[in-house]
Amino acid sequence: MAQSTADALVDAEAQGLASHGLSRIPQYAAHLRNGRADGRAIATVVKGRGGAVLVDAACGLAFPACALAVGEAIARASELGVSFAGVRNSHHFGVAAYFLMPVARSGMVGLAFGNSPSAMPPAGGRTPILGTNPIAAVFPRRGEAPLVIDLSLSEAARGKVMVAAKQGTPIPSGWALDRNGEPTTDAQAALEGSMLPMGGAKGAMLALVVELLACALTGAAMGFEADSFFVEEGNRPRIGQAFLVVDPGALAGREVYFERIEALIAAMLADDGVRLPGARRAALAAIANERGIEVPAALAAQLMTLAGRD
Repeated sequence: MAQSTADALVDAEAQGLASHGLSRIPQYAAHLRNGRADGRAIATVVKGRGGAVLVDAACGLAFPACALAVGEAIARASELGVSFAGVRNSHHFGVAAYFLMPVARSGMVGLAFGNSPSAMPPAGGRTPILGTNPIAAVFPRRGEAPLVIDLSLSEAARGKVMVAAKQGTPIPSGWALDRNGEPTTDAQAALEGSMLPMGGAKGAMLALVVELLACALTGAAMGFEADSFFVEEGNRPRIGQAFLVVDPGALAGREVYFERIEALIAAMLADDGVRLPGARRAALAAIANERGIEVPAALAAQLMTLAGRD
């Protein structure tokens, strides 16, 4: 669990996703220390039939359970053409697209969904019920890096607000409401209030879809049943994740798939200024692989203290 978590957080940091990188270590450590997550948990497959499989994270950190679910989904999709893998009794799973990279390496299309503790109101509401509920997708290409799409369904990822709160910097208007339902640029007030959905009611509806896919199908806790990740003490989140893997060979065929995706990409790139999704992350990761990762001094000191090396 420690190794898979470390791998995922370093990967996020290398891609410039600091809100889902090393800054999460103190949070995870506190949750392990306070019993919000079980460091001795062993993720297991608890049910499966055909292309469907359910993994129980046993209230551990999410990374081993999600890796197990994706591995199962790849194996079943290779045989059956499509697979849906769900995870229950889970925790924060970081960068959703991270788990889909093995899917792309297998030449298949992957989608990832995850819920999170309540942070957004449903359409027309003011009370946080839904999580920011990320969606990710990966589409492999022949001889090129895959298209990687990864987004939170809030106007901005809540992790960015967490980083701003730690740094004492304001957030843009339109990201969040305070606990009284009023717009705020104060990051701490935003953490105590709610996030605004991307695209208004449409984003809230998409978040509802993710909540149902990741929880209703898996038996995981809904966002309103899980205490915030941003507090050290609280309940075990028991949230859910879901992964869909599709083998292009089971449909129009791999050759048709690759031709179609390249036709679309060529049309996109004919317009100056278009950047393929995932390209910036891949470029930053390549630089980090050569030069290493810079860790802010305050965070580095905090990590050394946690490691007992202060």
